[in-house]
Amino acid sequence: MFTGIIEAVGEIVACEPRSGDLRLRVKTFGLDLAGISLGDSIATNGVCLTVIELPGDGYVADVSSETLANTTIGDWQAGTPVNLERALTPSSRLGGHLVSGHVDAVGEVLSRHPDARSERFRLRAPDSLAKYIAHKGSITVDGTSLTVNRVEGAEFELNIVPHTLEHTVMGTYVPGSRVNLEVDLVARYLERLLLGDKAAEA
Repeated sequence: MFTGIIEAVGEIVACEPRSGDLRLRVKTFGLDLAGISLGDSIATNGVCLTVIELPGDGYVADVSSETLANTTIGDWQAGTPVNLERALTPSSRLGGHLVSGHVDAVGEVLSRHPDARSERFRLRAPDSLAKYIAHKGSITVDGTSLTVNRVEGAEFELNIVPHTLEHTVMGTYVPGSRVNLEVDLVARYLERLLLGDKAAEA
């Protein structure tokens, strides 16, 4: 589990195709890897990846074909900046919201414009996710925990403060940018719970 509070921005060093899936090497720059062991999880632009190698300046992770099909990882190349967050520990502060690192779908940035010292972004989610996006609710965009300011159908707006622009990859977004979306975990479970006994039906 994660909080959606980005700890550092890293960079993709290499994307190596491996028989239908992919192996990634990520340079972590300011992310402290002192407590990271093989098998630990690091959210990389919102995607929970398992560390399989620790070369010293970052980590290596394998990416399955399922993950490639449902995230923006297939768009990445050497030099792509990525948001990084280590997994929660029992002593972590929950500064954002509970984030699983299991991306629901890929969304698109429609527009951005200045709003005082902030930037206002408009994004479009796939229609299937629209019911989970609520005004003043939480959403994760490329691993960043954010508050939804406005919703119209499958489109929603975010007001991003200067600190977030400077310390995440959001500053690089332009209209047409593809982003990883994860909807609020509580909304997912609530939907399933409301099905009652019908949840067991095929």
